Amino acid sequence: MFGLKGPSGFSRFSTAEEVTQGIDGSGLTAIVTGASSGIGTETARVLALRGVHVVMAIRNMSAGREAREAILKQNPTAKVDAMELDLSSIASINNFASDFKSSGLPLNVLINNAGILATPYILSKDKIELQFATNHVGHFHLTNLLLETMKKSACESSKEGRIVNVSSRRHQFSYHEGIRFDKINNQSGYNGLSAYGQSKLANVLHSNELTRRLKEDGAEITANSVHPGAIATNIFRHHSFFSGLANIFGKYVLKNVHQGAATTCYVALHPQIEGISGKYFVDSNLTEPSSQANDPQLGHKLWDFTAHLIKENSPRTHQDS
Repeated sequence: MFGLKGPSGFSRFSTAEEVTQGIDGSGLTAIVTGASSGIGTETARVLALRGVHVVMAIRNMSAGREAREAILKQNPTAKVDAMELDLSSIASINNFASDFKSSGLPLNVLINNAGILATPYILSKDKIELQFATNHVGHFHLTNLLLETMKKSACESSKEGRIVNVSSRRHQFSYHEGIRFDKINNQSGYNGLSAYGQSKLANVLHSNELTRRLKEDGAEITANSVHPGAIATNIFRHHSFFSGLANIFGKYVLKNVHQGAATTCYVALHPQIEGISGKYFVDSNLTEPSSQANDPQLGHKLWDFTAHLIKENSPRTHQDS
């Protein structure tokens, strides 16, 4: 609360550059979703600064090109590519994964960062509630499609693969049942903030269940979730109340993007995190999530439910190879 350093040596005021100082990421390739603005751009910039080859996975290619050019202007030797990805569309995710695998690039780090907050009730192209589709289902599907590539990269490089799900402290404020399995697409009872909390709870549950499965497979890949903090970015664009508060009080209580990207970059690159999986980080320190987020039965049920949802709404089965 007062910016005191935790056991990691970092605090809420630490920046992404500070938490990765001295780390050499050369030889690593990372995908960062939602990298065309906010903490996504800053995450991509700092990873590239540390020598990581960054693939910016973005919905708005025009904004993505601008973000990429800004990174290259500051760091001309940066390895940064931009590829189109709409996480609310199963077809777009299939195409992205196929194109990435065709590139022959390895994949060491997957940062599931993209997100939308408190939208009005809208269904995605695949007829799934938009926040759940974008924030959880899309990242779940993307991760599964790229998992074999990550396993192969970890094996060939002898370097641990890392998956980072950007969640939120709002995961504690989902609907009372946690995940509305029987009403996931219902407009009745829909609340924008609760739906956001539901999707962020799903991010933590996904990381935890994925950890269990990776350990079962003996894969050298970790999966963790993070809360970046309250940050004054365009994620508030669908909620005028929070947008107004951010404009008035932002500089006093909100993090800037340099601080907001810190925990993601810490979990993605720092040697302190080696071998740690299925955990939740806030301000670059280990923190306990909600009891619902730690419920293994809920995580297992969500995994099966999400896989079925994708199969039901996908034009065809798309498997990793």
